[in-house]
Amino acid sequence: MTTNPASILIVDDDPKIRDLTSQYLIDQGLKVYSANGGKEMDTYIATHPVNLIILDLMMPEEGGLAICQRLRGSGNFTPIIILTAKGDEIDRIVGLEMGADDYVSKPFNPRELLARINAILRRNDLKRNKNTASENIAFGPFIFSSESRSLTKNGTSINITSGEFELLKVFIDHPRQPLSRDQIMQLAKGRELDVFDRSIDVQISRLRRILEEDPASPKFLQTMWGFGYIFVPDGDVAH
Repeated sequence: MTTNPASILIVDDDPKIRDLTSQYLIDQGLKVYSANGGKEMDTYIATHPVNLIILDLMMPEEGGLAICQRLRGSGNFTPIIILTAKGDEIDRIVGLEMGADDYVSKPFNPRELLARINAILRRNDLKRNKNTASENIAFGPFIFSSESRSLTKNGTSINITSGEFELLKVFIDHPRQPLSRDQIMQLAKGRELDVFDRSIDVQISRLRRILEEDPASPKFLQTMWGFGYIFVPDGDVAH
């Protein structure tokens, strides 16, 4: 039984990058569409749902950071991979703060981009994952559901990106277990942590703003100084 190929939208003002990336991904069996900026993107996604957006940050009319923030603010949580200039850590961090799921630095190896795409698609493809646990996990005022990929607080649905969901799932699957940043990256993203990669810290900061009454004094996602982080479902002080 065959499955429909995933639909990818590339938003980049550089036609050469759009064309070369599109052709490579099409050759790998994906459906690929492209837009030269935010306006074309808006027109396309208004009538064509996509599985993932590849978003360049440096565009003249509306930058990728503004587009990412606008999409998330409007309730659009389609997974986003941002394309950043090589070594531009600030843009990567801000992009993740805005709700992007992952990033790839330019110039990039198309194989690496494909690997990042496939990792996100696998995590989000519920139809291929029939064995996802159906039980709901309750902690504090929250209920986390792997089956519906949802998080609620006192019965109210909470907006959460796919990257934040996968990160929270790692912690929920390992309660009261100290996890290093390397372990978290491997479990959440399926790859090793780069030496200067702060993406885990950024996304944990975002999760704390969602989960904690006082993100500066977290009860659920606590810091293990000199090691990493630990999820404490009852909010007690970890020992």
